[in-house]
Amino acid sequence: MKNKIALLSLFVLMSVTSFSQSISSSPYSLYGLGSLYDADFGSLSSIGSSGIALPSSQFINNLNPASLGFMSQNHFLFDVGGKAIASTYQNNSKSESRNNVQFSHIAFAFPITQKSAFSVALRPYSSAAFKIANLKLPIENSNNTYNLDVTGSGGLNNFDFSYAYKINKRLSLGLSAALLFGNTTDDRYYTISSSVTNIYKKTDYNGFRPTLGVQYQIDSTLTIGSTFKSPSRVKASKVQTVTIAGNSGTIVTDSNVASDVDDYYLPTEIGVGISKVFKNNINMTFDYEKSLWNDTKQSELYGDFVNQDRFALGFSYRSKKNVRKYADRIQYATGISYDTGYLEVDSQRINNMSFSVGVSLPLENTFSALNISYSYGQKGRIGDGLIKENYHKLTLNLSLDGIWFVKRKID
Repeated sequence: MKNKIALLSLFVLMSVTSFSQSISSSPYSLYGLGSLYDADFGSLSSIGSSGIALPSSQFINNLNPASLGFMSQNHFLFDVGGKAIASTYQNNSKSESRNNVQFSHIAFAFPITQKSAFSVALRPYSSAAFKIANLKLPIENSNNTYNLDVTGSGGLNNFDFSYAYKINKRLSLGLSAALLFGNTTDDRYYTISSSVTNIYKKTDYNGFRPTLGVQYQIDSTLTIGSTFKSPSRVKASKVQTVTIAGNSGTIVTDSNVASDVDDYYLPTEIGVGISKVFKNNINMTFDYEKSLWNDTKQSELYGDFVNQDRFALGFSYRSKKNVRKYADRIQYATGISYDTGYLEVDSQRINNMSFSVGVSLPLENTFSALNISYSYGQKGRIGDGLIKENYHKLTLNLSLDGIWFVKRKID
């Protein structure tokens, strides 16, 4: 098993060096559907990606569909964002760096009635990108070797619709329906002596996943929330083409022929959160999430899926002394998060921890704001053939607020 892990480490480091497209930010995108995206709306990335209990009163909160129930009347919210990531990957013998820029999300939300609201959002769900060149591998039961060259790319998109209904002044219920779709490609060349075998595979995925949410305002300073993501199957279909080239010519044995592939299963995910306001200008948020990957009964060649725990704590501050003074309207925020990870490789968890700071700069006299955050994090560890990832992430989110159907008071 350790030899396999060492091979994986070599594979990843070669991938980081040679692959130039900026569509994946972690070497662990080799697993499953790829590296999962953390597309945080508004200022959520500044507070450690916590906010299950935050209402969507001034921004779109994608962590809990029930937050839309507390959306302000006559307001139309729009949110778009992106991020730049500088990463360093290390194992026992080598270190590589990589920089990329990624699209994060685009979303809008608006109230339907005085008690209900609706939102639509599009964001990446996962991304996989890898490349390996001239890797020599032994032929089983032989002293000879063969060369392996592999490239892969792709990922899934998340297109979701959310609706919330406010039962009363304190309680809101929400439902989100996410459509997952996309594909991945795997192009492999096996070279043995003067013979080259190429196997090209393309796998298409599509699935549907509902999320239930609730938020309850105990009083004007304290709100609790919870989410439930249903276990779901992402259907997969694969076609492959096999080409053999040698001294006698080129033979295509298969051309876009359908082949068997396992469907992918997403786990049950349960989250709870709390939001507490202190002295009317300091807000604390805390989230805990549990993902039951064990129940999916899935495994990978290099590891296993295991139950995941995630903790996130955030603080935000706005002076509010003088709303006419721009400096007093700026929001400052910080947060931390810890994730046990859902992968276990050679009995070692691939965990993730991060620290973030950020500001929310108001635009005009509405809820519109430019949200800027910086995060530093570590993923994985060095040892036993594993890879440690250190990353610096700069996130920019533009949250725009438009007021609808309000009559002018002055012509």
